[in-house]
Amino acid sequence: MIAVTDREAADDTQAALFELAREVADAELAPYVDSAERAGTFPRATFRVLGRAGLLSLPYSEKYGGGGQPYQAYLQVVEELAGAWLAVGLGVSVHTLTCFPIATAGTDQQREDWLPAMLGGDQLGGYCLSEPGSGSDAAGLATRAVADGDEFVVDGVKAWTTHGGHADFYTLFARTSGDAAAPDRAKGISCFHVPAATPGVSAAPPEHKMGMRSSPTAQVRFESARVPAGQLVGEPGHGFRIALAALDAGRLGIAACATGVAQAALDYAVEYAKQRKQFGQPIIGFEGLQFMLADMATAVAASRALYLSAARRKDAGLPYGQQAAMAKLLATDTAMRVTTDAVQVLGGYGYVEDFPVERLMREAKVLQIVEGTNQIQRMVIGRELARTP
Repeated sequence: MIAVTDREAADDTQAALFELAREVADAELAPYVDSAERAGTFPRATFRVLGRAGLLSLPYSEKYGGGGQPYQAYLQVVEELAGAWLAVGLGVSVHTLTCFPIATAGTDQQREDWLPAMLGGDQLGGYCLSEPGSGSDAAGLATRAVADGDEFVVDGVKAWTTHGGHADFYTLFARTSGDAAAPDRAKGISCFHVPAATPGVSAAPPEHKMGMRSSPTAQVRFESARVPAGQLVGEPGHGFRIALAALDAGRLGIAACATGVAQAALDYAVEYAKQRKQFGQPIIGFEGLQFMLADMATAVAASRALYLSAARRKDAGLPYGQQAAMAKLLATDTAMRVTTDAVQVLGGYGYVEDFPVERLMREAKVLQIVEGTNQIQRMVIGRELARTP
């Protein structure tokens, strides 16, 4: 991975934070990733370790147990963790996403009641937005929350939920008014905080995936689940704008994850090329391979620079949605290309499970899909360009 001393630290606290992230990655993640991926074992205890180390709470207020760190520092920690074990790095990003609505749109009482456990690692979240019939068209969701006295009765099915069946709570987006087919359907969506133990909430068996097998992804079902009105987050009907704001921030997390995966593949390919000899010399001495590695290194550096640039805009309170889409697009496409090239550098060895680059290649693919496909990112960027005077 990129050296700790090369990360962008604004002060000694951040430098120490990056060193801590490296130590955790080396001691708690790297030794276990291969066996857990092969067995499909979810590392729930690892998230408690991260919570105790303060690595689950970095971008949120210290008042509620957060780290009070700028987003650019948080993202570099996510990159470090993802490079060692993507399921963990992406899990941190998803958990941060699930905390976003309460942290930004919740009441003071909701923050005091829920955030400390969420940020400390005792509670792990899942984000329930997508459905079997609405993925990229998130405003077309059909799950309904019908008011009944001082409760809402929720019915529907959510799809592709990271940590589904293992999460302690779900950040749920459900329709409280309007019709999923109506032109103004986004206005009827509301956000809820739903503990996983709520009667009527259950998870389907996890999906069988190409990669990230240690990270459970499952449908979450809501069958006449009664949710107290006090667990509504934000104003009724304002859920979709909360979801989009959360996704802008979440896309930066995915960009950081992708950069970590690409850096890991690059590092392994470079070290292999230094050791592997053909025609009497290390293969890194051949110009064709040097050019491939040079292109890989340049693309990884560009991805990192773009997500950090977008993060600095977020930290400064500037609009950053377009930049987040650009960062997610570039970094995830780069991860797919770099991991594919890393397999090529290793030749036949790259195609077998004895070496990690085939796993990294399988993992990279999902990053082009989650939290808005890269085709959706291009739409976001294009629409912003069309609005530019």
